[in-house]
Amino acid sequence: MTESTPILLLDRRPAPATSERGTFCTDLPPAADPDLVARAAAARQALDDQVVILGHHYQKQEVIQFADARGDSYKLAKYAAETGAPYVIFLGVHFMAESADILTDDHVQVILPDMGAGCSMADMADIGQAEEAWTVLNQIVPGRVTPVTYMNSTAAIKALTGREGGTICTSSNADGAMRWALEQRDKVLFLPDQHLGRNTALKMGLGLDDVAVWDPHRDLGGLTEEQIARATVLLWKGHCSVHQRFQPEMVDAVRARVQGVRVIVHPECRKEVVEKADEVGSTEGIIRAIEASPPGSKWAVGTELNLVSRLGIENPDKTVVFLDRTVCFCATMNRIDLPHLVWAMENLLNGVVVNRISVDPDDAEWARVALERMLQIA
Repeated sequence: MTESTPILLLDRRPAPATSERGTFCTDLPPAADPDLVARAAAARQALDDQVVILGHHYQKQEVIQFADARGDSYKLAKYAAETGAPYVIFLGVHFMAESADILTDDHVQVILPDMGAGCSMADMADIGQAEEAWTVLNQIVPGRVTPVTYMNSTAAIKALTGREGGTICTSSNADGAMRWALEQRDKVLFLPDQHLGRNTALKMGLGLDDVAVWDPHRDLGGLTEEQIARATVLLWKGHCSVHQRFQPEMVDAVRARVQGVRVIVHPECRKEVVEKADEVGSTEGIIRAIEASPPGSKWAVGTELNLVSRLGIENPDKTVVFLDRTVCFCATMNRIDLPHLVWAMENLLNGVVVNRISVDPDDAEWARVALERMLQIA
């Protein structure tokens, strides 16, 4: 396929109106449309290899069934860069689509079906606040801090990390990234998830006295200059709205309820939950652990419910339960639904690219620097 390959035309509906925040869904099909699945299948077939559809593990089954690849955010962004398709439809949230745009060639256009699909954790690290914090830290402890930023962050925050000599990390390589950072300078600013940062520091042998939480809404992050000087790891006050819900008493309750259960949780959970779990793993690590376990195994999983439900369906010889008895989906991830996917694909067939994610070139360049550092460290 070449860049000039034309898009097949399904119909000639007018292009939808646009705004700075994306495209208004003026022709979004109703969720009650009984033909939605058939329309999605037809559009997917017609688009053929001109598009690759990437589905994050936390997506609903109604849309991920049309994905060409499933994975976590970094795995999918790499897949987008390797596929060669001129269009990428990302079934995920905004920062994930940004990462795909950063890693793909300039001619590749990345589409997010619903621009409202953000990430509350990523949004907790505003670039203005991060730049201010960086300035303050370099006034108090000049030249002593290396930024380490989790993949679940905006392109602007990744770019800041690249410009200031830092690296990106995933939940599976955060300890390697933090060790590297402390070899460069004697302090780390870890953004934007305090729980992953704290759990990683403790895993490395640091103590709670070695970490401090930086609150971007308070002067000096809510710390004294002495606390900043003493801390080895400064944790940005951010969290995942799903993983922070899990409480240590839930681990006790599921052990009482399910005899012989093994508890596995994501490292974005609170440290008290991580300490009580049998295993801690990234999204991909959780999947591998359950798939590799023997028939009859029993698992309680502390991560997003769509994935937990899918693991139960795809591993029928095992018992897989949700750690929390209360339903808890990722609300922003769930904004990517079948009507939005159909709308995006049918517009593409009509020659209209809706909700294109395009990262500022300078931000993209420095974000790639930070991502390349991560690969070199690994």
